[in-house]
Amino acid sequence: MPNLTPPPDLHFRPFERRAFPRILQAIDSPEALMQWAGPLFTFPLDEAQLESYRLSAQQPPAARRIYTACLAGGEPVGHIELNEIDGHSARLCRVLIDPSHRGCGLGRAMVRQALHIAFDELRLERVDLGVFDFNAEAIRCYQAEGFVREGHLRRARRVGQEIWNLDLMAILQDEWLQHRA
Repeated sequence: MPNLTPPPDLHFRPFERRAFPRILQAIDSPEALMQWAGPLFTFPLDEAQLESYRLSAQQPPAARRIYTACLAGGEPVGHIELNEIDGHSARLCRVLIDPSHRGCGLGRAMVRQALHIAFDELRLERVDLGVFDFNAEAIRCYQAEGFVREGHLRRARRVGQEIWNLDLMAILQDEWLQHRA
C-alpha cells in the first residue's frame, strides 16, 4: 500500500508577502506566468499584483485558499492554491515548486495535502484543475494522486505566437477515499 500522507517535514502556511521574492524570481517570462497562473496576472508580474492576489484570499466568502508549502525548518519550497471553493467543489491551481526542489516528490506531497484540505477538512465533493497538455511531469503527478482526465480544450490560451492546449482533470471525493486507502 503506498504511503499517501504528506511527508512529516512538509506543511502549508498562508501565503504571505515574504513569499513574493521567490515567486517573482521563478516567473521570469510570459510563458512561465501563463503556465503558473493562466490569465490571472499580466507580465511582468510584480508585487502589487501579488499583494492584490494575497488579499483576495482574505475577502469573504472564502472562495480561495492560497498556501506556501514549507519544509520543517520553515524553508518555502512551493506554492499552491484551492480556488473557486463553493461548498461542493474547488479548483486546484497555481502549483509551483522551487526549481531547486523539483524531482523530490514535493509536488505530489503538495497536491496530496491540498486534497486532504479539500476533501477531509472542507468536505468537498470534487476538485478539478487545468494543465497545459505539454506539461507531462505535472500530468503524471496529478494522475499519481488520482486525478482523471475529463477533457481537452484545443487552442485554449495564446502565449506570444503560440497557442496552447489545456487538459481538464478532476478527482471526486469517493475516488480520493479509495485512492488513499
